[in-house]
Amino acid sequence: MTFDAVDTVFSCLVLFTGMLDTVTFQKETMAASAMNGFTNATDAADYLVKKGMPFRDAHEVIGRLVLYCIEGKTSIDALTPEELKNICPLFEADLYDAVSLKTCVEKRITYGGPGSLIIKEQIKENEIYLNKGDWKHEK
Repeated sequence: MTFDAVDTVFSCLVLFTGMLDTVTFQKETMAASAMNGFTNATDAADYLVKKGMPFRDAHEVIGRLVLYCIEGKTSIDALTPEELKNICPLFEADLYDAVSLKTCVEKRITYGGPGSLIIKEQIKENEIYLNKGDWKHEK
């Protein structure tokens, strides 16, 4: 059973390496898809909380905002300042930066998160671990 598991992992690594060698990413399609999924809605709620609004109220406002976007087949960052102000007077021009995909990703700095700082830290930790070679002798 153990040898079968090792063989399976080895085969997966070979396949994964081949996949990584040939994969191409459609960055524009990925970005458009991420914006249409309202992954930044929580960040918009956090924005309102930082402006002094209680979270329960911010949650309600963002619900209306997302519904407005769905009905208009648009995204939060594509709304005009006037549309945003009509939904909530606390929205200012700095909302666009707060809900940008780059900002939303970079703020996620918990272990396993997508922020570039935490990713670089984890890569560094793994390089140290692999270079030490201790993993070859672990049981």
